[in-house]
Amino acid sequence: MACTSCSTGKDGQPKGCKNNGTCGTDGCNKLTVFDWLSNMSLPGGVEPFDIVEVRFKNGRKHFFKNTEKLSLSIGDVVATEASPGHDVGIVTLTGELVRVQMKKKKVAVDSPEVLKIYRKASQKDIDVWQEARDREEKIKQRSRQIAIRLKLSMKISDIEFQGDGSKCTFYYTAEDRVDFRQLIKEFAREFSTRIEMKQIGLRQEAARLGGIGSCGRELCCSTWLTDFRSVSTSAARYQQLSLNPQKLAGQCGKLKCCLNYELDTYLEALKSFPKTDVKLKTKKGTAVCQKIDIFKGLLWYAYEGEWMNWHTLTPEQANKIIAKNKKDEPVSSLEEYAVELQLDEAETKGFSNAVGEDSLTRFDRPKQQRKKRNNKKRKKRKGNPSRSKNA
Repeated sequence: MACTSCSTGKDGQPKGCKNNGTCGTDGCNKLTVFDWLSNMSLPGGVEPFDIVEVRFKNGRKHFFKNTEKLSLSIGDVVATEASPGHDVGIVTLTGELVRVQMKKKKVAVDSPEVLKIYRKASQKDIDVWQEARDREEKIKQRSRQIAIRLKLSMKISDIEFQGDGSKCTFYYTAEDRVDFRQLIKEFAREFSTRIEMKQIGLRQEAARLGGIGSCGRELCCSTWLTDFRSVSTSAARYQQLSLNPQKLAGQCGKLKCCLNYELDTYLEALKSFPKTDVKLKTKKGTAVCQKIDIFKGLLWYAYEGEWMNWHTLTPEQANKIIAKNKKDEPVSSLEEYAVELQLDEAETKGFSNAVGEDSLTRFDRPKQQRKKRNNKKRKKRKGNPSRSKNA
């Protein structure tokens, strides 16, 4: 969904619009919404919805009333109401789809949070806005130095200037409560602007900063994910994942949100499986569950004292034995119910490289042959010293 200015340049190199998050078509931004109702006309006598969605820095979006009946479309730069002064943002959504978004985010039409749009931004508004944004990186570095000097246990992750440059919002993360009264005085004296501090969570910080996940794609929280549900280690246990914090944690340091994506499917599949802590009682002995495979639909049991010999059962067979145990009906052994697995062709053949180079030391062979040749030459020279002298 990139705009035309992001196309390739000379020699196939990426051109880039260099707008740094202020794309005019809103195709290169976070949490972009496709207006699938844009080509549909309203019925006769129905007025268009007078609220539009406006995006600010790092995907921050709010709804504003178009009280002046301006002709707005996606990509227009507008000056909106703020406290104090005004802010500058880009229109990302108009029409009836805004009503759907407001209902999804549970924002009422008559809510006091819905402010109004003053006007389309003039060139002077845009110049002031760009100058303020150019100062953000230097101020962020300087603010971190001041926080370190004051020995505050906090991390300033991002800052955002208001469109008119009258207010600067500092986003920070901290584990405990921070007394930043002295910090605000230092900031006001250093930067000569109104200061506002906002504490955000680690997941919100990762969403604002963005990045690439372990899957190789852009982070879900910075592209489409808006609600951050709690993720527990039980989600990893149900999916039989190793409880390794380095693999399960995302860039925010918390458990990955994608652990919840397939959790419902695993829970639905586990309903047919018996509990792993239930033991199977037979005449031969008591069997304990050693392993389950949700994808193949199999369980492995071993008798107590014979831990090396595993017997494969299906969930239906294991449930039958459990039901008989509850009725005190005798079960001779697991061998009556054991399943003989038929290995796939890929498993029987083993690993084979498509290129045919299955040896990891194939590049070391020429070096070994050279060493052998050199050793043979040395032995010949030692055996015939006159030849070595003549040589």
